[in-house]
Amino acid sequence: MKLSKFKFSLPTELIALNPTKNRDEARLMVVHRKTGEVEHRDHFKDILEYFDEKDVFIFNNTKVFPARLYGNKEKTGARIEVFLLRELNPDLRLWDVLVDPARKIRIGNKLYFGEDDSMVAEVIDNTTSRGRTLRFLYDGDHDEFKKALYALGETPLPKYIEREINGDDEERYQNIFASEEGAVVAPAAGLHFSRELMKRLEIKDCRFAFLTLHSGLGNFRDIDVEDLTKHKMDSEEMIVNAEAVRVVNEGKDAGKQICAVGTSVMRAIETAVSTDGHLKEFAGWTNKFIFPPYDFSVATSMVTNFHMPYSTLLMMSASFAGYDLMMDIYQQAIKEKYRFGAYGDAMLII
Repeated sequence: MKLSKFKFSLPTELIALNPTKNRDEARLMVVHRKTGEVEHRDHFKDILEYFDEKDVFIFNNTKVFPARLYGNKEKTGARIEVFLLRELNPDLRLWDVLVDPARKIRIGNKLYFGEDDSMVAEVIDNTTSRGRTLRFLYDGDHDEFKKALYALGETPLPKYIEREINGDDEERYQNIFASEEGAVVAPAAGLHFSRELMKRLEIKDCRFAFLTLHSGLGNFRDIDVEDLTKHKMDSEEMIVNAEAVRVVNEGKDAGKQICAVGTSVMRAIETAVSTDGHLKEFAGWTNKFIFPPYDFSVATSMVTNFHMPYSTLLMMSASFAGYDLMMDIYQQAIKEKYRFGAYGDAMLII
């Protein structure tokens, strides 16, 4: 499959800059992948009509942290964006980061953060063209350090949301069930699930399984090869525990719907699947890249948002729905003015 097959023209006005007032009131497109039938529903909460008792929803409970910081370079005072990716060593205060503009940042440079320069970091290594390893200089204990660091950061909205961060983003760019800190990208499909909707699904006796995949910026990295078999995904840390395995496999064995809520969940369960098609416990890293054609082993349905052209997220969705059907659906979505991106509308592929 070629990268150019995932090109389409997306009007910028269809990129959602803000979420709907209520989480479960974005629009919902329902795609029946076997028949090609498409339904347009006014509200995401209408998803209730497509599931029955003991059907299983799999959620990603990763929690987004305030990863985007702005500092100043020593001597010149140049403003530098520092994007925290992951903590490498808590004792030494080492972090893997991206810097922009990168050409100005070299080993040995110091960066100052906060109005009173209360946080200082030293560049100790180059990792990629934009990647650096920073050592933060802080005298307090680790909990105090993390609190001070995060107070300087802001919600890491995707770059395609071209506006200033506002007070609502800290809450809305986070799933209500987020509990395991480590993501710099919110699992956007889960943003549509409100507490009220979760309760209504519980009353209907649907089952929930939670796994953890710490979504990274690799989701948005440009693919620079035409032949998709040559693209390498960034590795992301993931955990599938025994309880999630039990819930999913019981549902699968009973012939129930298994709904993957988001592309990160789909990557995780396809990483942690056994040869007999059952989910298994897993703790480690995945760089699995799913693009058409692909045979899925666990999920029977999927919730996802409307994604950007050329994105790995679109490729994953097209793998599940079928390439031709998905690209036709996207043209329908544009015609019907569905909202794209993390804060946009949702699709149920069933």
